[in-house]
Amino acid sequence: MELVTPKEADKPAHPLLFLVLVLPTGILQGYVTITLAYLYAKAGISLEAIAALIAAALLPPLIKFLWAPLIDITFTVKKWYIVSTVVIGVGILGMSVLPVKASVLPLATILVLLSYFASTFETMAVNSLMAHDTSEETKGRASGYFQGGATGGVGIGGGAGLWLASRLSTPWMVGAVLAVACLACCIAILYVKEPAVTIRVKKVSQTMTNLFKDIWLVLKTRAGVLALFLCFLPFGTGAAGTLFAAVANDWKASADVVALLTGTLGGFITVAGCLLGGWICDVMDRRVAYVLFGLFQGVCAVGMAFSPHTQLMYIIWTSAYSLSNGLAYAGFTAFVLEAIGKGAAATKYNVYAGLSNTPIYFMTLIDGWAHTRWGAAGMLNTEAAVAVIAVVLFFAINYLSSRRGQAFVADEARVGQ
Repeated sequence: MELVTPKEADKPAHPLLFLVLVLPTGILQGYVTITLAYLYAKAGISLEAIAALIAAALLPPLIKFLWAPLIDITFTVKKWYIVSTVVIGVGILGMSVLPVKASVLPLATILVLLSYFASTFETMAVNSLMAHDTSEETKGRASGYFQGGATGGVGIGGGAGLWLASRLSTPWMVGAVLAVACLACCIAILYVKEPAVTIRVKKVSQTMTNLFKDIWLVLKTRAGVLALFLCFLPFGTGAAGTLFAAVANDWKASADVVALLTGTLGGFITVAGCLLGGWICDVMDRRVAYVLFGLFQGVCAVGMAFSPHTQLMYIIWTSAYSLSNGLAYAGFTAFVLEAIGKGAAATKYNVYAGLSNTPIYFMTLIDGWAHTRWGAAGMLNTEAAVAVIAVVLFFAINYLSSRRGQAFVADEARVGQ
């Protein structure tokens, strides 16, 4: 399963490969949340039932850190990737074969859960491949392509899937096309090197001990602690973006404009932000880049709040906000990749990724609370104010930890004398 030649053995994989490798997860998400939801709604199935189906899909990604160690301690990363991608493809095809009616929703929910469960293994496998087969100089671009692929895949599974559904005679044909697209992504695995085994030994208990030691070695470093701190800071969350459709009337935006900016066009802009953010993270400090991306998102929120409430301003500021989302996605992956190193990369990455959901959850609640009290502009200003406080807090902690590190080095030097 290796096409990497001896000449290329020390050469890191091209960052574009990670965009291709993560596409199936995005395709699955787009198919379930957009194409399948549309077909079910068109068939007269209630919104409540469709929402329950989509909610089931959200569960595996939220708790995937629980089984992330399996990637690091069993089989090979490439085997995990191929098996999980095949399950995703078969799952999409299975959903498309089911009759579009309410009576099959229980079976559809099972297929969705299994497919999303498989997708967590796929993304974790790609996380591991990225950590091991990128150079320090390309981690930012790899992160941008990875996040761009996840976002772009939603456009394929949702946008292209919906386009095909309106033109093909039966739904299973749509599923078949998307399933083949997912399987085709496996070709890219041939051009990425299998991570070296560093923690796995014959004795399972020792393997688990090595795993936890590897995690602890990262968490006790300054880079690991700062990365952990960043995961809890409430900026770059994109929380207000989830409510842009709900507040569109305040800016007199038409339904078509809202659909475009929260759908296809917004997705393209976010992908562009991912690629741009990845490049920026390779030319400056990655943690600082992520913080600046979060601050930029706050600026977008303030700009939207204080600009005239017209459709044109809605277009401009929601587009800028979508761009900031892409920048933040790439920035997050870049600083985490830099912090975790190699070893049990899948586990370590997903520990940070799981923790990063905390500020997203709370900022969504805070935005809703602020909107109830102060309206759409108050909601946006609240999100920006929280972001500014968080940015100041980060730079304060970064400065203090730097001073502490310098003092420690100075003390060691004096002892050496």
